[in-house]
Amino acid sequence: MRWLSRLARRFKSARILCVALLFALLFLRIADPPALEELRLRMFDVFQVVQPRVATQRPVVIVDIDEQSLRKLGQWPWPRTHVADLITRLTNLGAAAVAFDVIFSEPDRLSPILAAETFRNLDEETRNKLRALPSNDRVLAEAIKQSKVILGETGLPIIVPQSDAQPPAVGIAALGDDPKPFLFNFPGMLRNIPILDNAAAGRGLFSLRSERDGIVRRVPMVMLAQDNIKPSLTFEMLRVVTGSSTILIRSDAAGVRSVAVPGLEMPTDRNGQVWIHFAPHDPARYVSAVDVLEGRITPDQISRRLILIGTSAAGLLDLKTTPVDPAMPGVEIHAQVLENVLTQSTLSSPNYAVLAELCVAFLMGVAIIWLAPILGPALLLLFGAAIVAALLGTSWYLFTQHKLLIDFTFPLLSSLLIYLTLVFTNFVKEQAQRRQIRSAFGQYLSPTLVEQLAQSPEKLVLGGEQREMTIMFSDVRGFTTISEIYKDDPQGLTALMNSFLTPLTNAMIASPMYLSIVPLRSMMALVNGVRKLFINAVKPWGSSL
Repeated sequence: MRWLSRLARRFKSARILCVALLFALLFLRIADPPALEELRLRMFDVFQVVQPRVATQRPVVIVDIDEQSLRKLGQWPWPRTHVADLITRLTNLGAAAVAFDVIFSEPDRLSPILAAETFRNLDEETRNKLRALPSNDRVLAEAIKQSKVILGETGLPIIVPQSDAQPPAVGIAALGDDPKPFLFNFPGMLRNIPILDNAAAGRGLFSLRSERDGIVRRVPMVMLAQDNIKPSLTFEMLRVVTGSSTILIRSDAAGVRSVAVPGLEMPTDRNGQVWIHFAPHDPARYVSAVDVLEGRITPDQISRRLILIGTSAAGLLDLKTTPVDPAMPGVEIHAQVLENVLTQSTLSSPNYAVLAELCVAFLMGVAIIWLAPILGPALLLLFGAAIVAALLGTSWYLFTQHKLLIDFTFPLLSSLLIYLTLVFTNFVKEQAQRRQIRSAFGQYLSPTLVEQLAQSPEKLVLGGEQREMTIMFSDVRGFTTISEIYKDDPQGLTALMNSFLTPLTNAMIASPMYLSIVPLRSMMALVNGVRKLFINAVKPWGSSL
């Protein structure tokens, strides 16, 4: 039991408070409130800003519906015959696959049969010729069948009416626990019209999820839409290119661990999202759609590459914020996902990252609680600086060398809070001790001495202390008679004595004799000075020395 009593003495109230605070902070990290998550994400943003990904390969080309194309071909959506020509030209140039970051959810309003019904002043023969032409949607569907085309879909927060026709389903193989509870869920989904859906080689959701602060850092690879697991546009594109009919999802009790197609596995967070290591916006990824249609693009720019058709035009409102760029076209984010996966540059925040943060926070908290009263401020500051450098260095090393996102912001924050709590409790305790000293000795000692004791409580020790001192005694002749005069006015007597003692004390403090023994001549001068002061003080009462 002795060691328990020693431990209790060592762990005083301040340390007990800090231990309670440490456990409260650990529970806070497990709960992971939005503010704490945002702080962690900001640290990851700093890493990407300091060292963005360098794009050394160009496996993806963006065919851009840009301002130049809109000026040439008119507002979007274009007649789907133009889109069919775009697919045909890209296929002839050797594109490995073509994916659309746009959606064709309604029939083309410019189809000949619709024009026959809506155009005015047409003769009946012209109307019949228009009715005999194939619809623009059928022309586009035929072009889609001749290539590997992946159509984009989007998740919706509400259920919307859809055609009863269902496109071919993609096989889903799940290893481990059911991944559905961890996936982002869209109650509704907007699909392409059935004639295009059935012609496409694949269909994927291009929905991007921003964080609370509006920044895109992660892109879901699989999602839940209308109670069905659906791949993302980029993941479906990889499935089509590899020729697989099934996608594989690995999950456990903590959430989704990875998604895969044959020969390619991508680590994800617990919600099935891939962390993107962003490269800065690069115009070299883009070719203009009108340049493709007018034959100004060479085969070496397109051959064996993955093609994404999307828009960078500001009026079409597909601009997103990323850690390295305040306004990046959404289609380029999909392109960067593909570059990350194909060059094995994706970042990863494994499920054990939380456990690592909790362990580091606990060890640092215990170290500060134990060592703070022992090391003192200077050594503790050096110790803290070394720990901060070690943690930040480790986090940076894991990011740059292993593509791991292990955040040590929380351990540093929790340690700082514990240290500040120790400082504050010690300050409160010291102030209480000073108030106690002032209260206990203020009635007996001079204010200056009381303040010295309050500033340095260690001077207050039982038995006093030994010093070499010079002391001068003085007496007031006839003090008894003087005090009798003031028997009804004790305050007056006190004032009288202070008029003698105060100048005497000041003269002694100002004299070198206060610090050391002085020559006789100086001593006599001091005595004569004090004598004159006292005579002037007591002269009105007829006293003499």
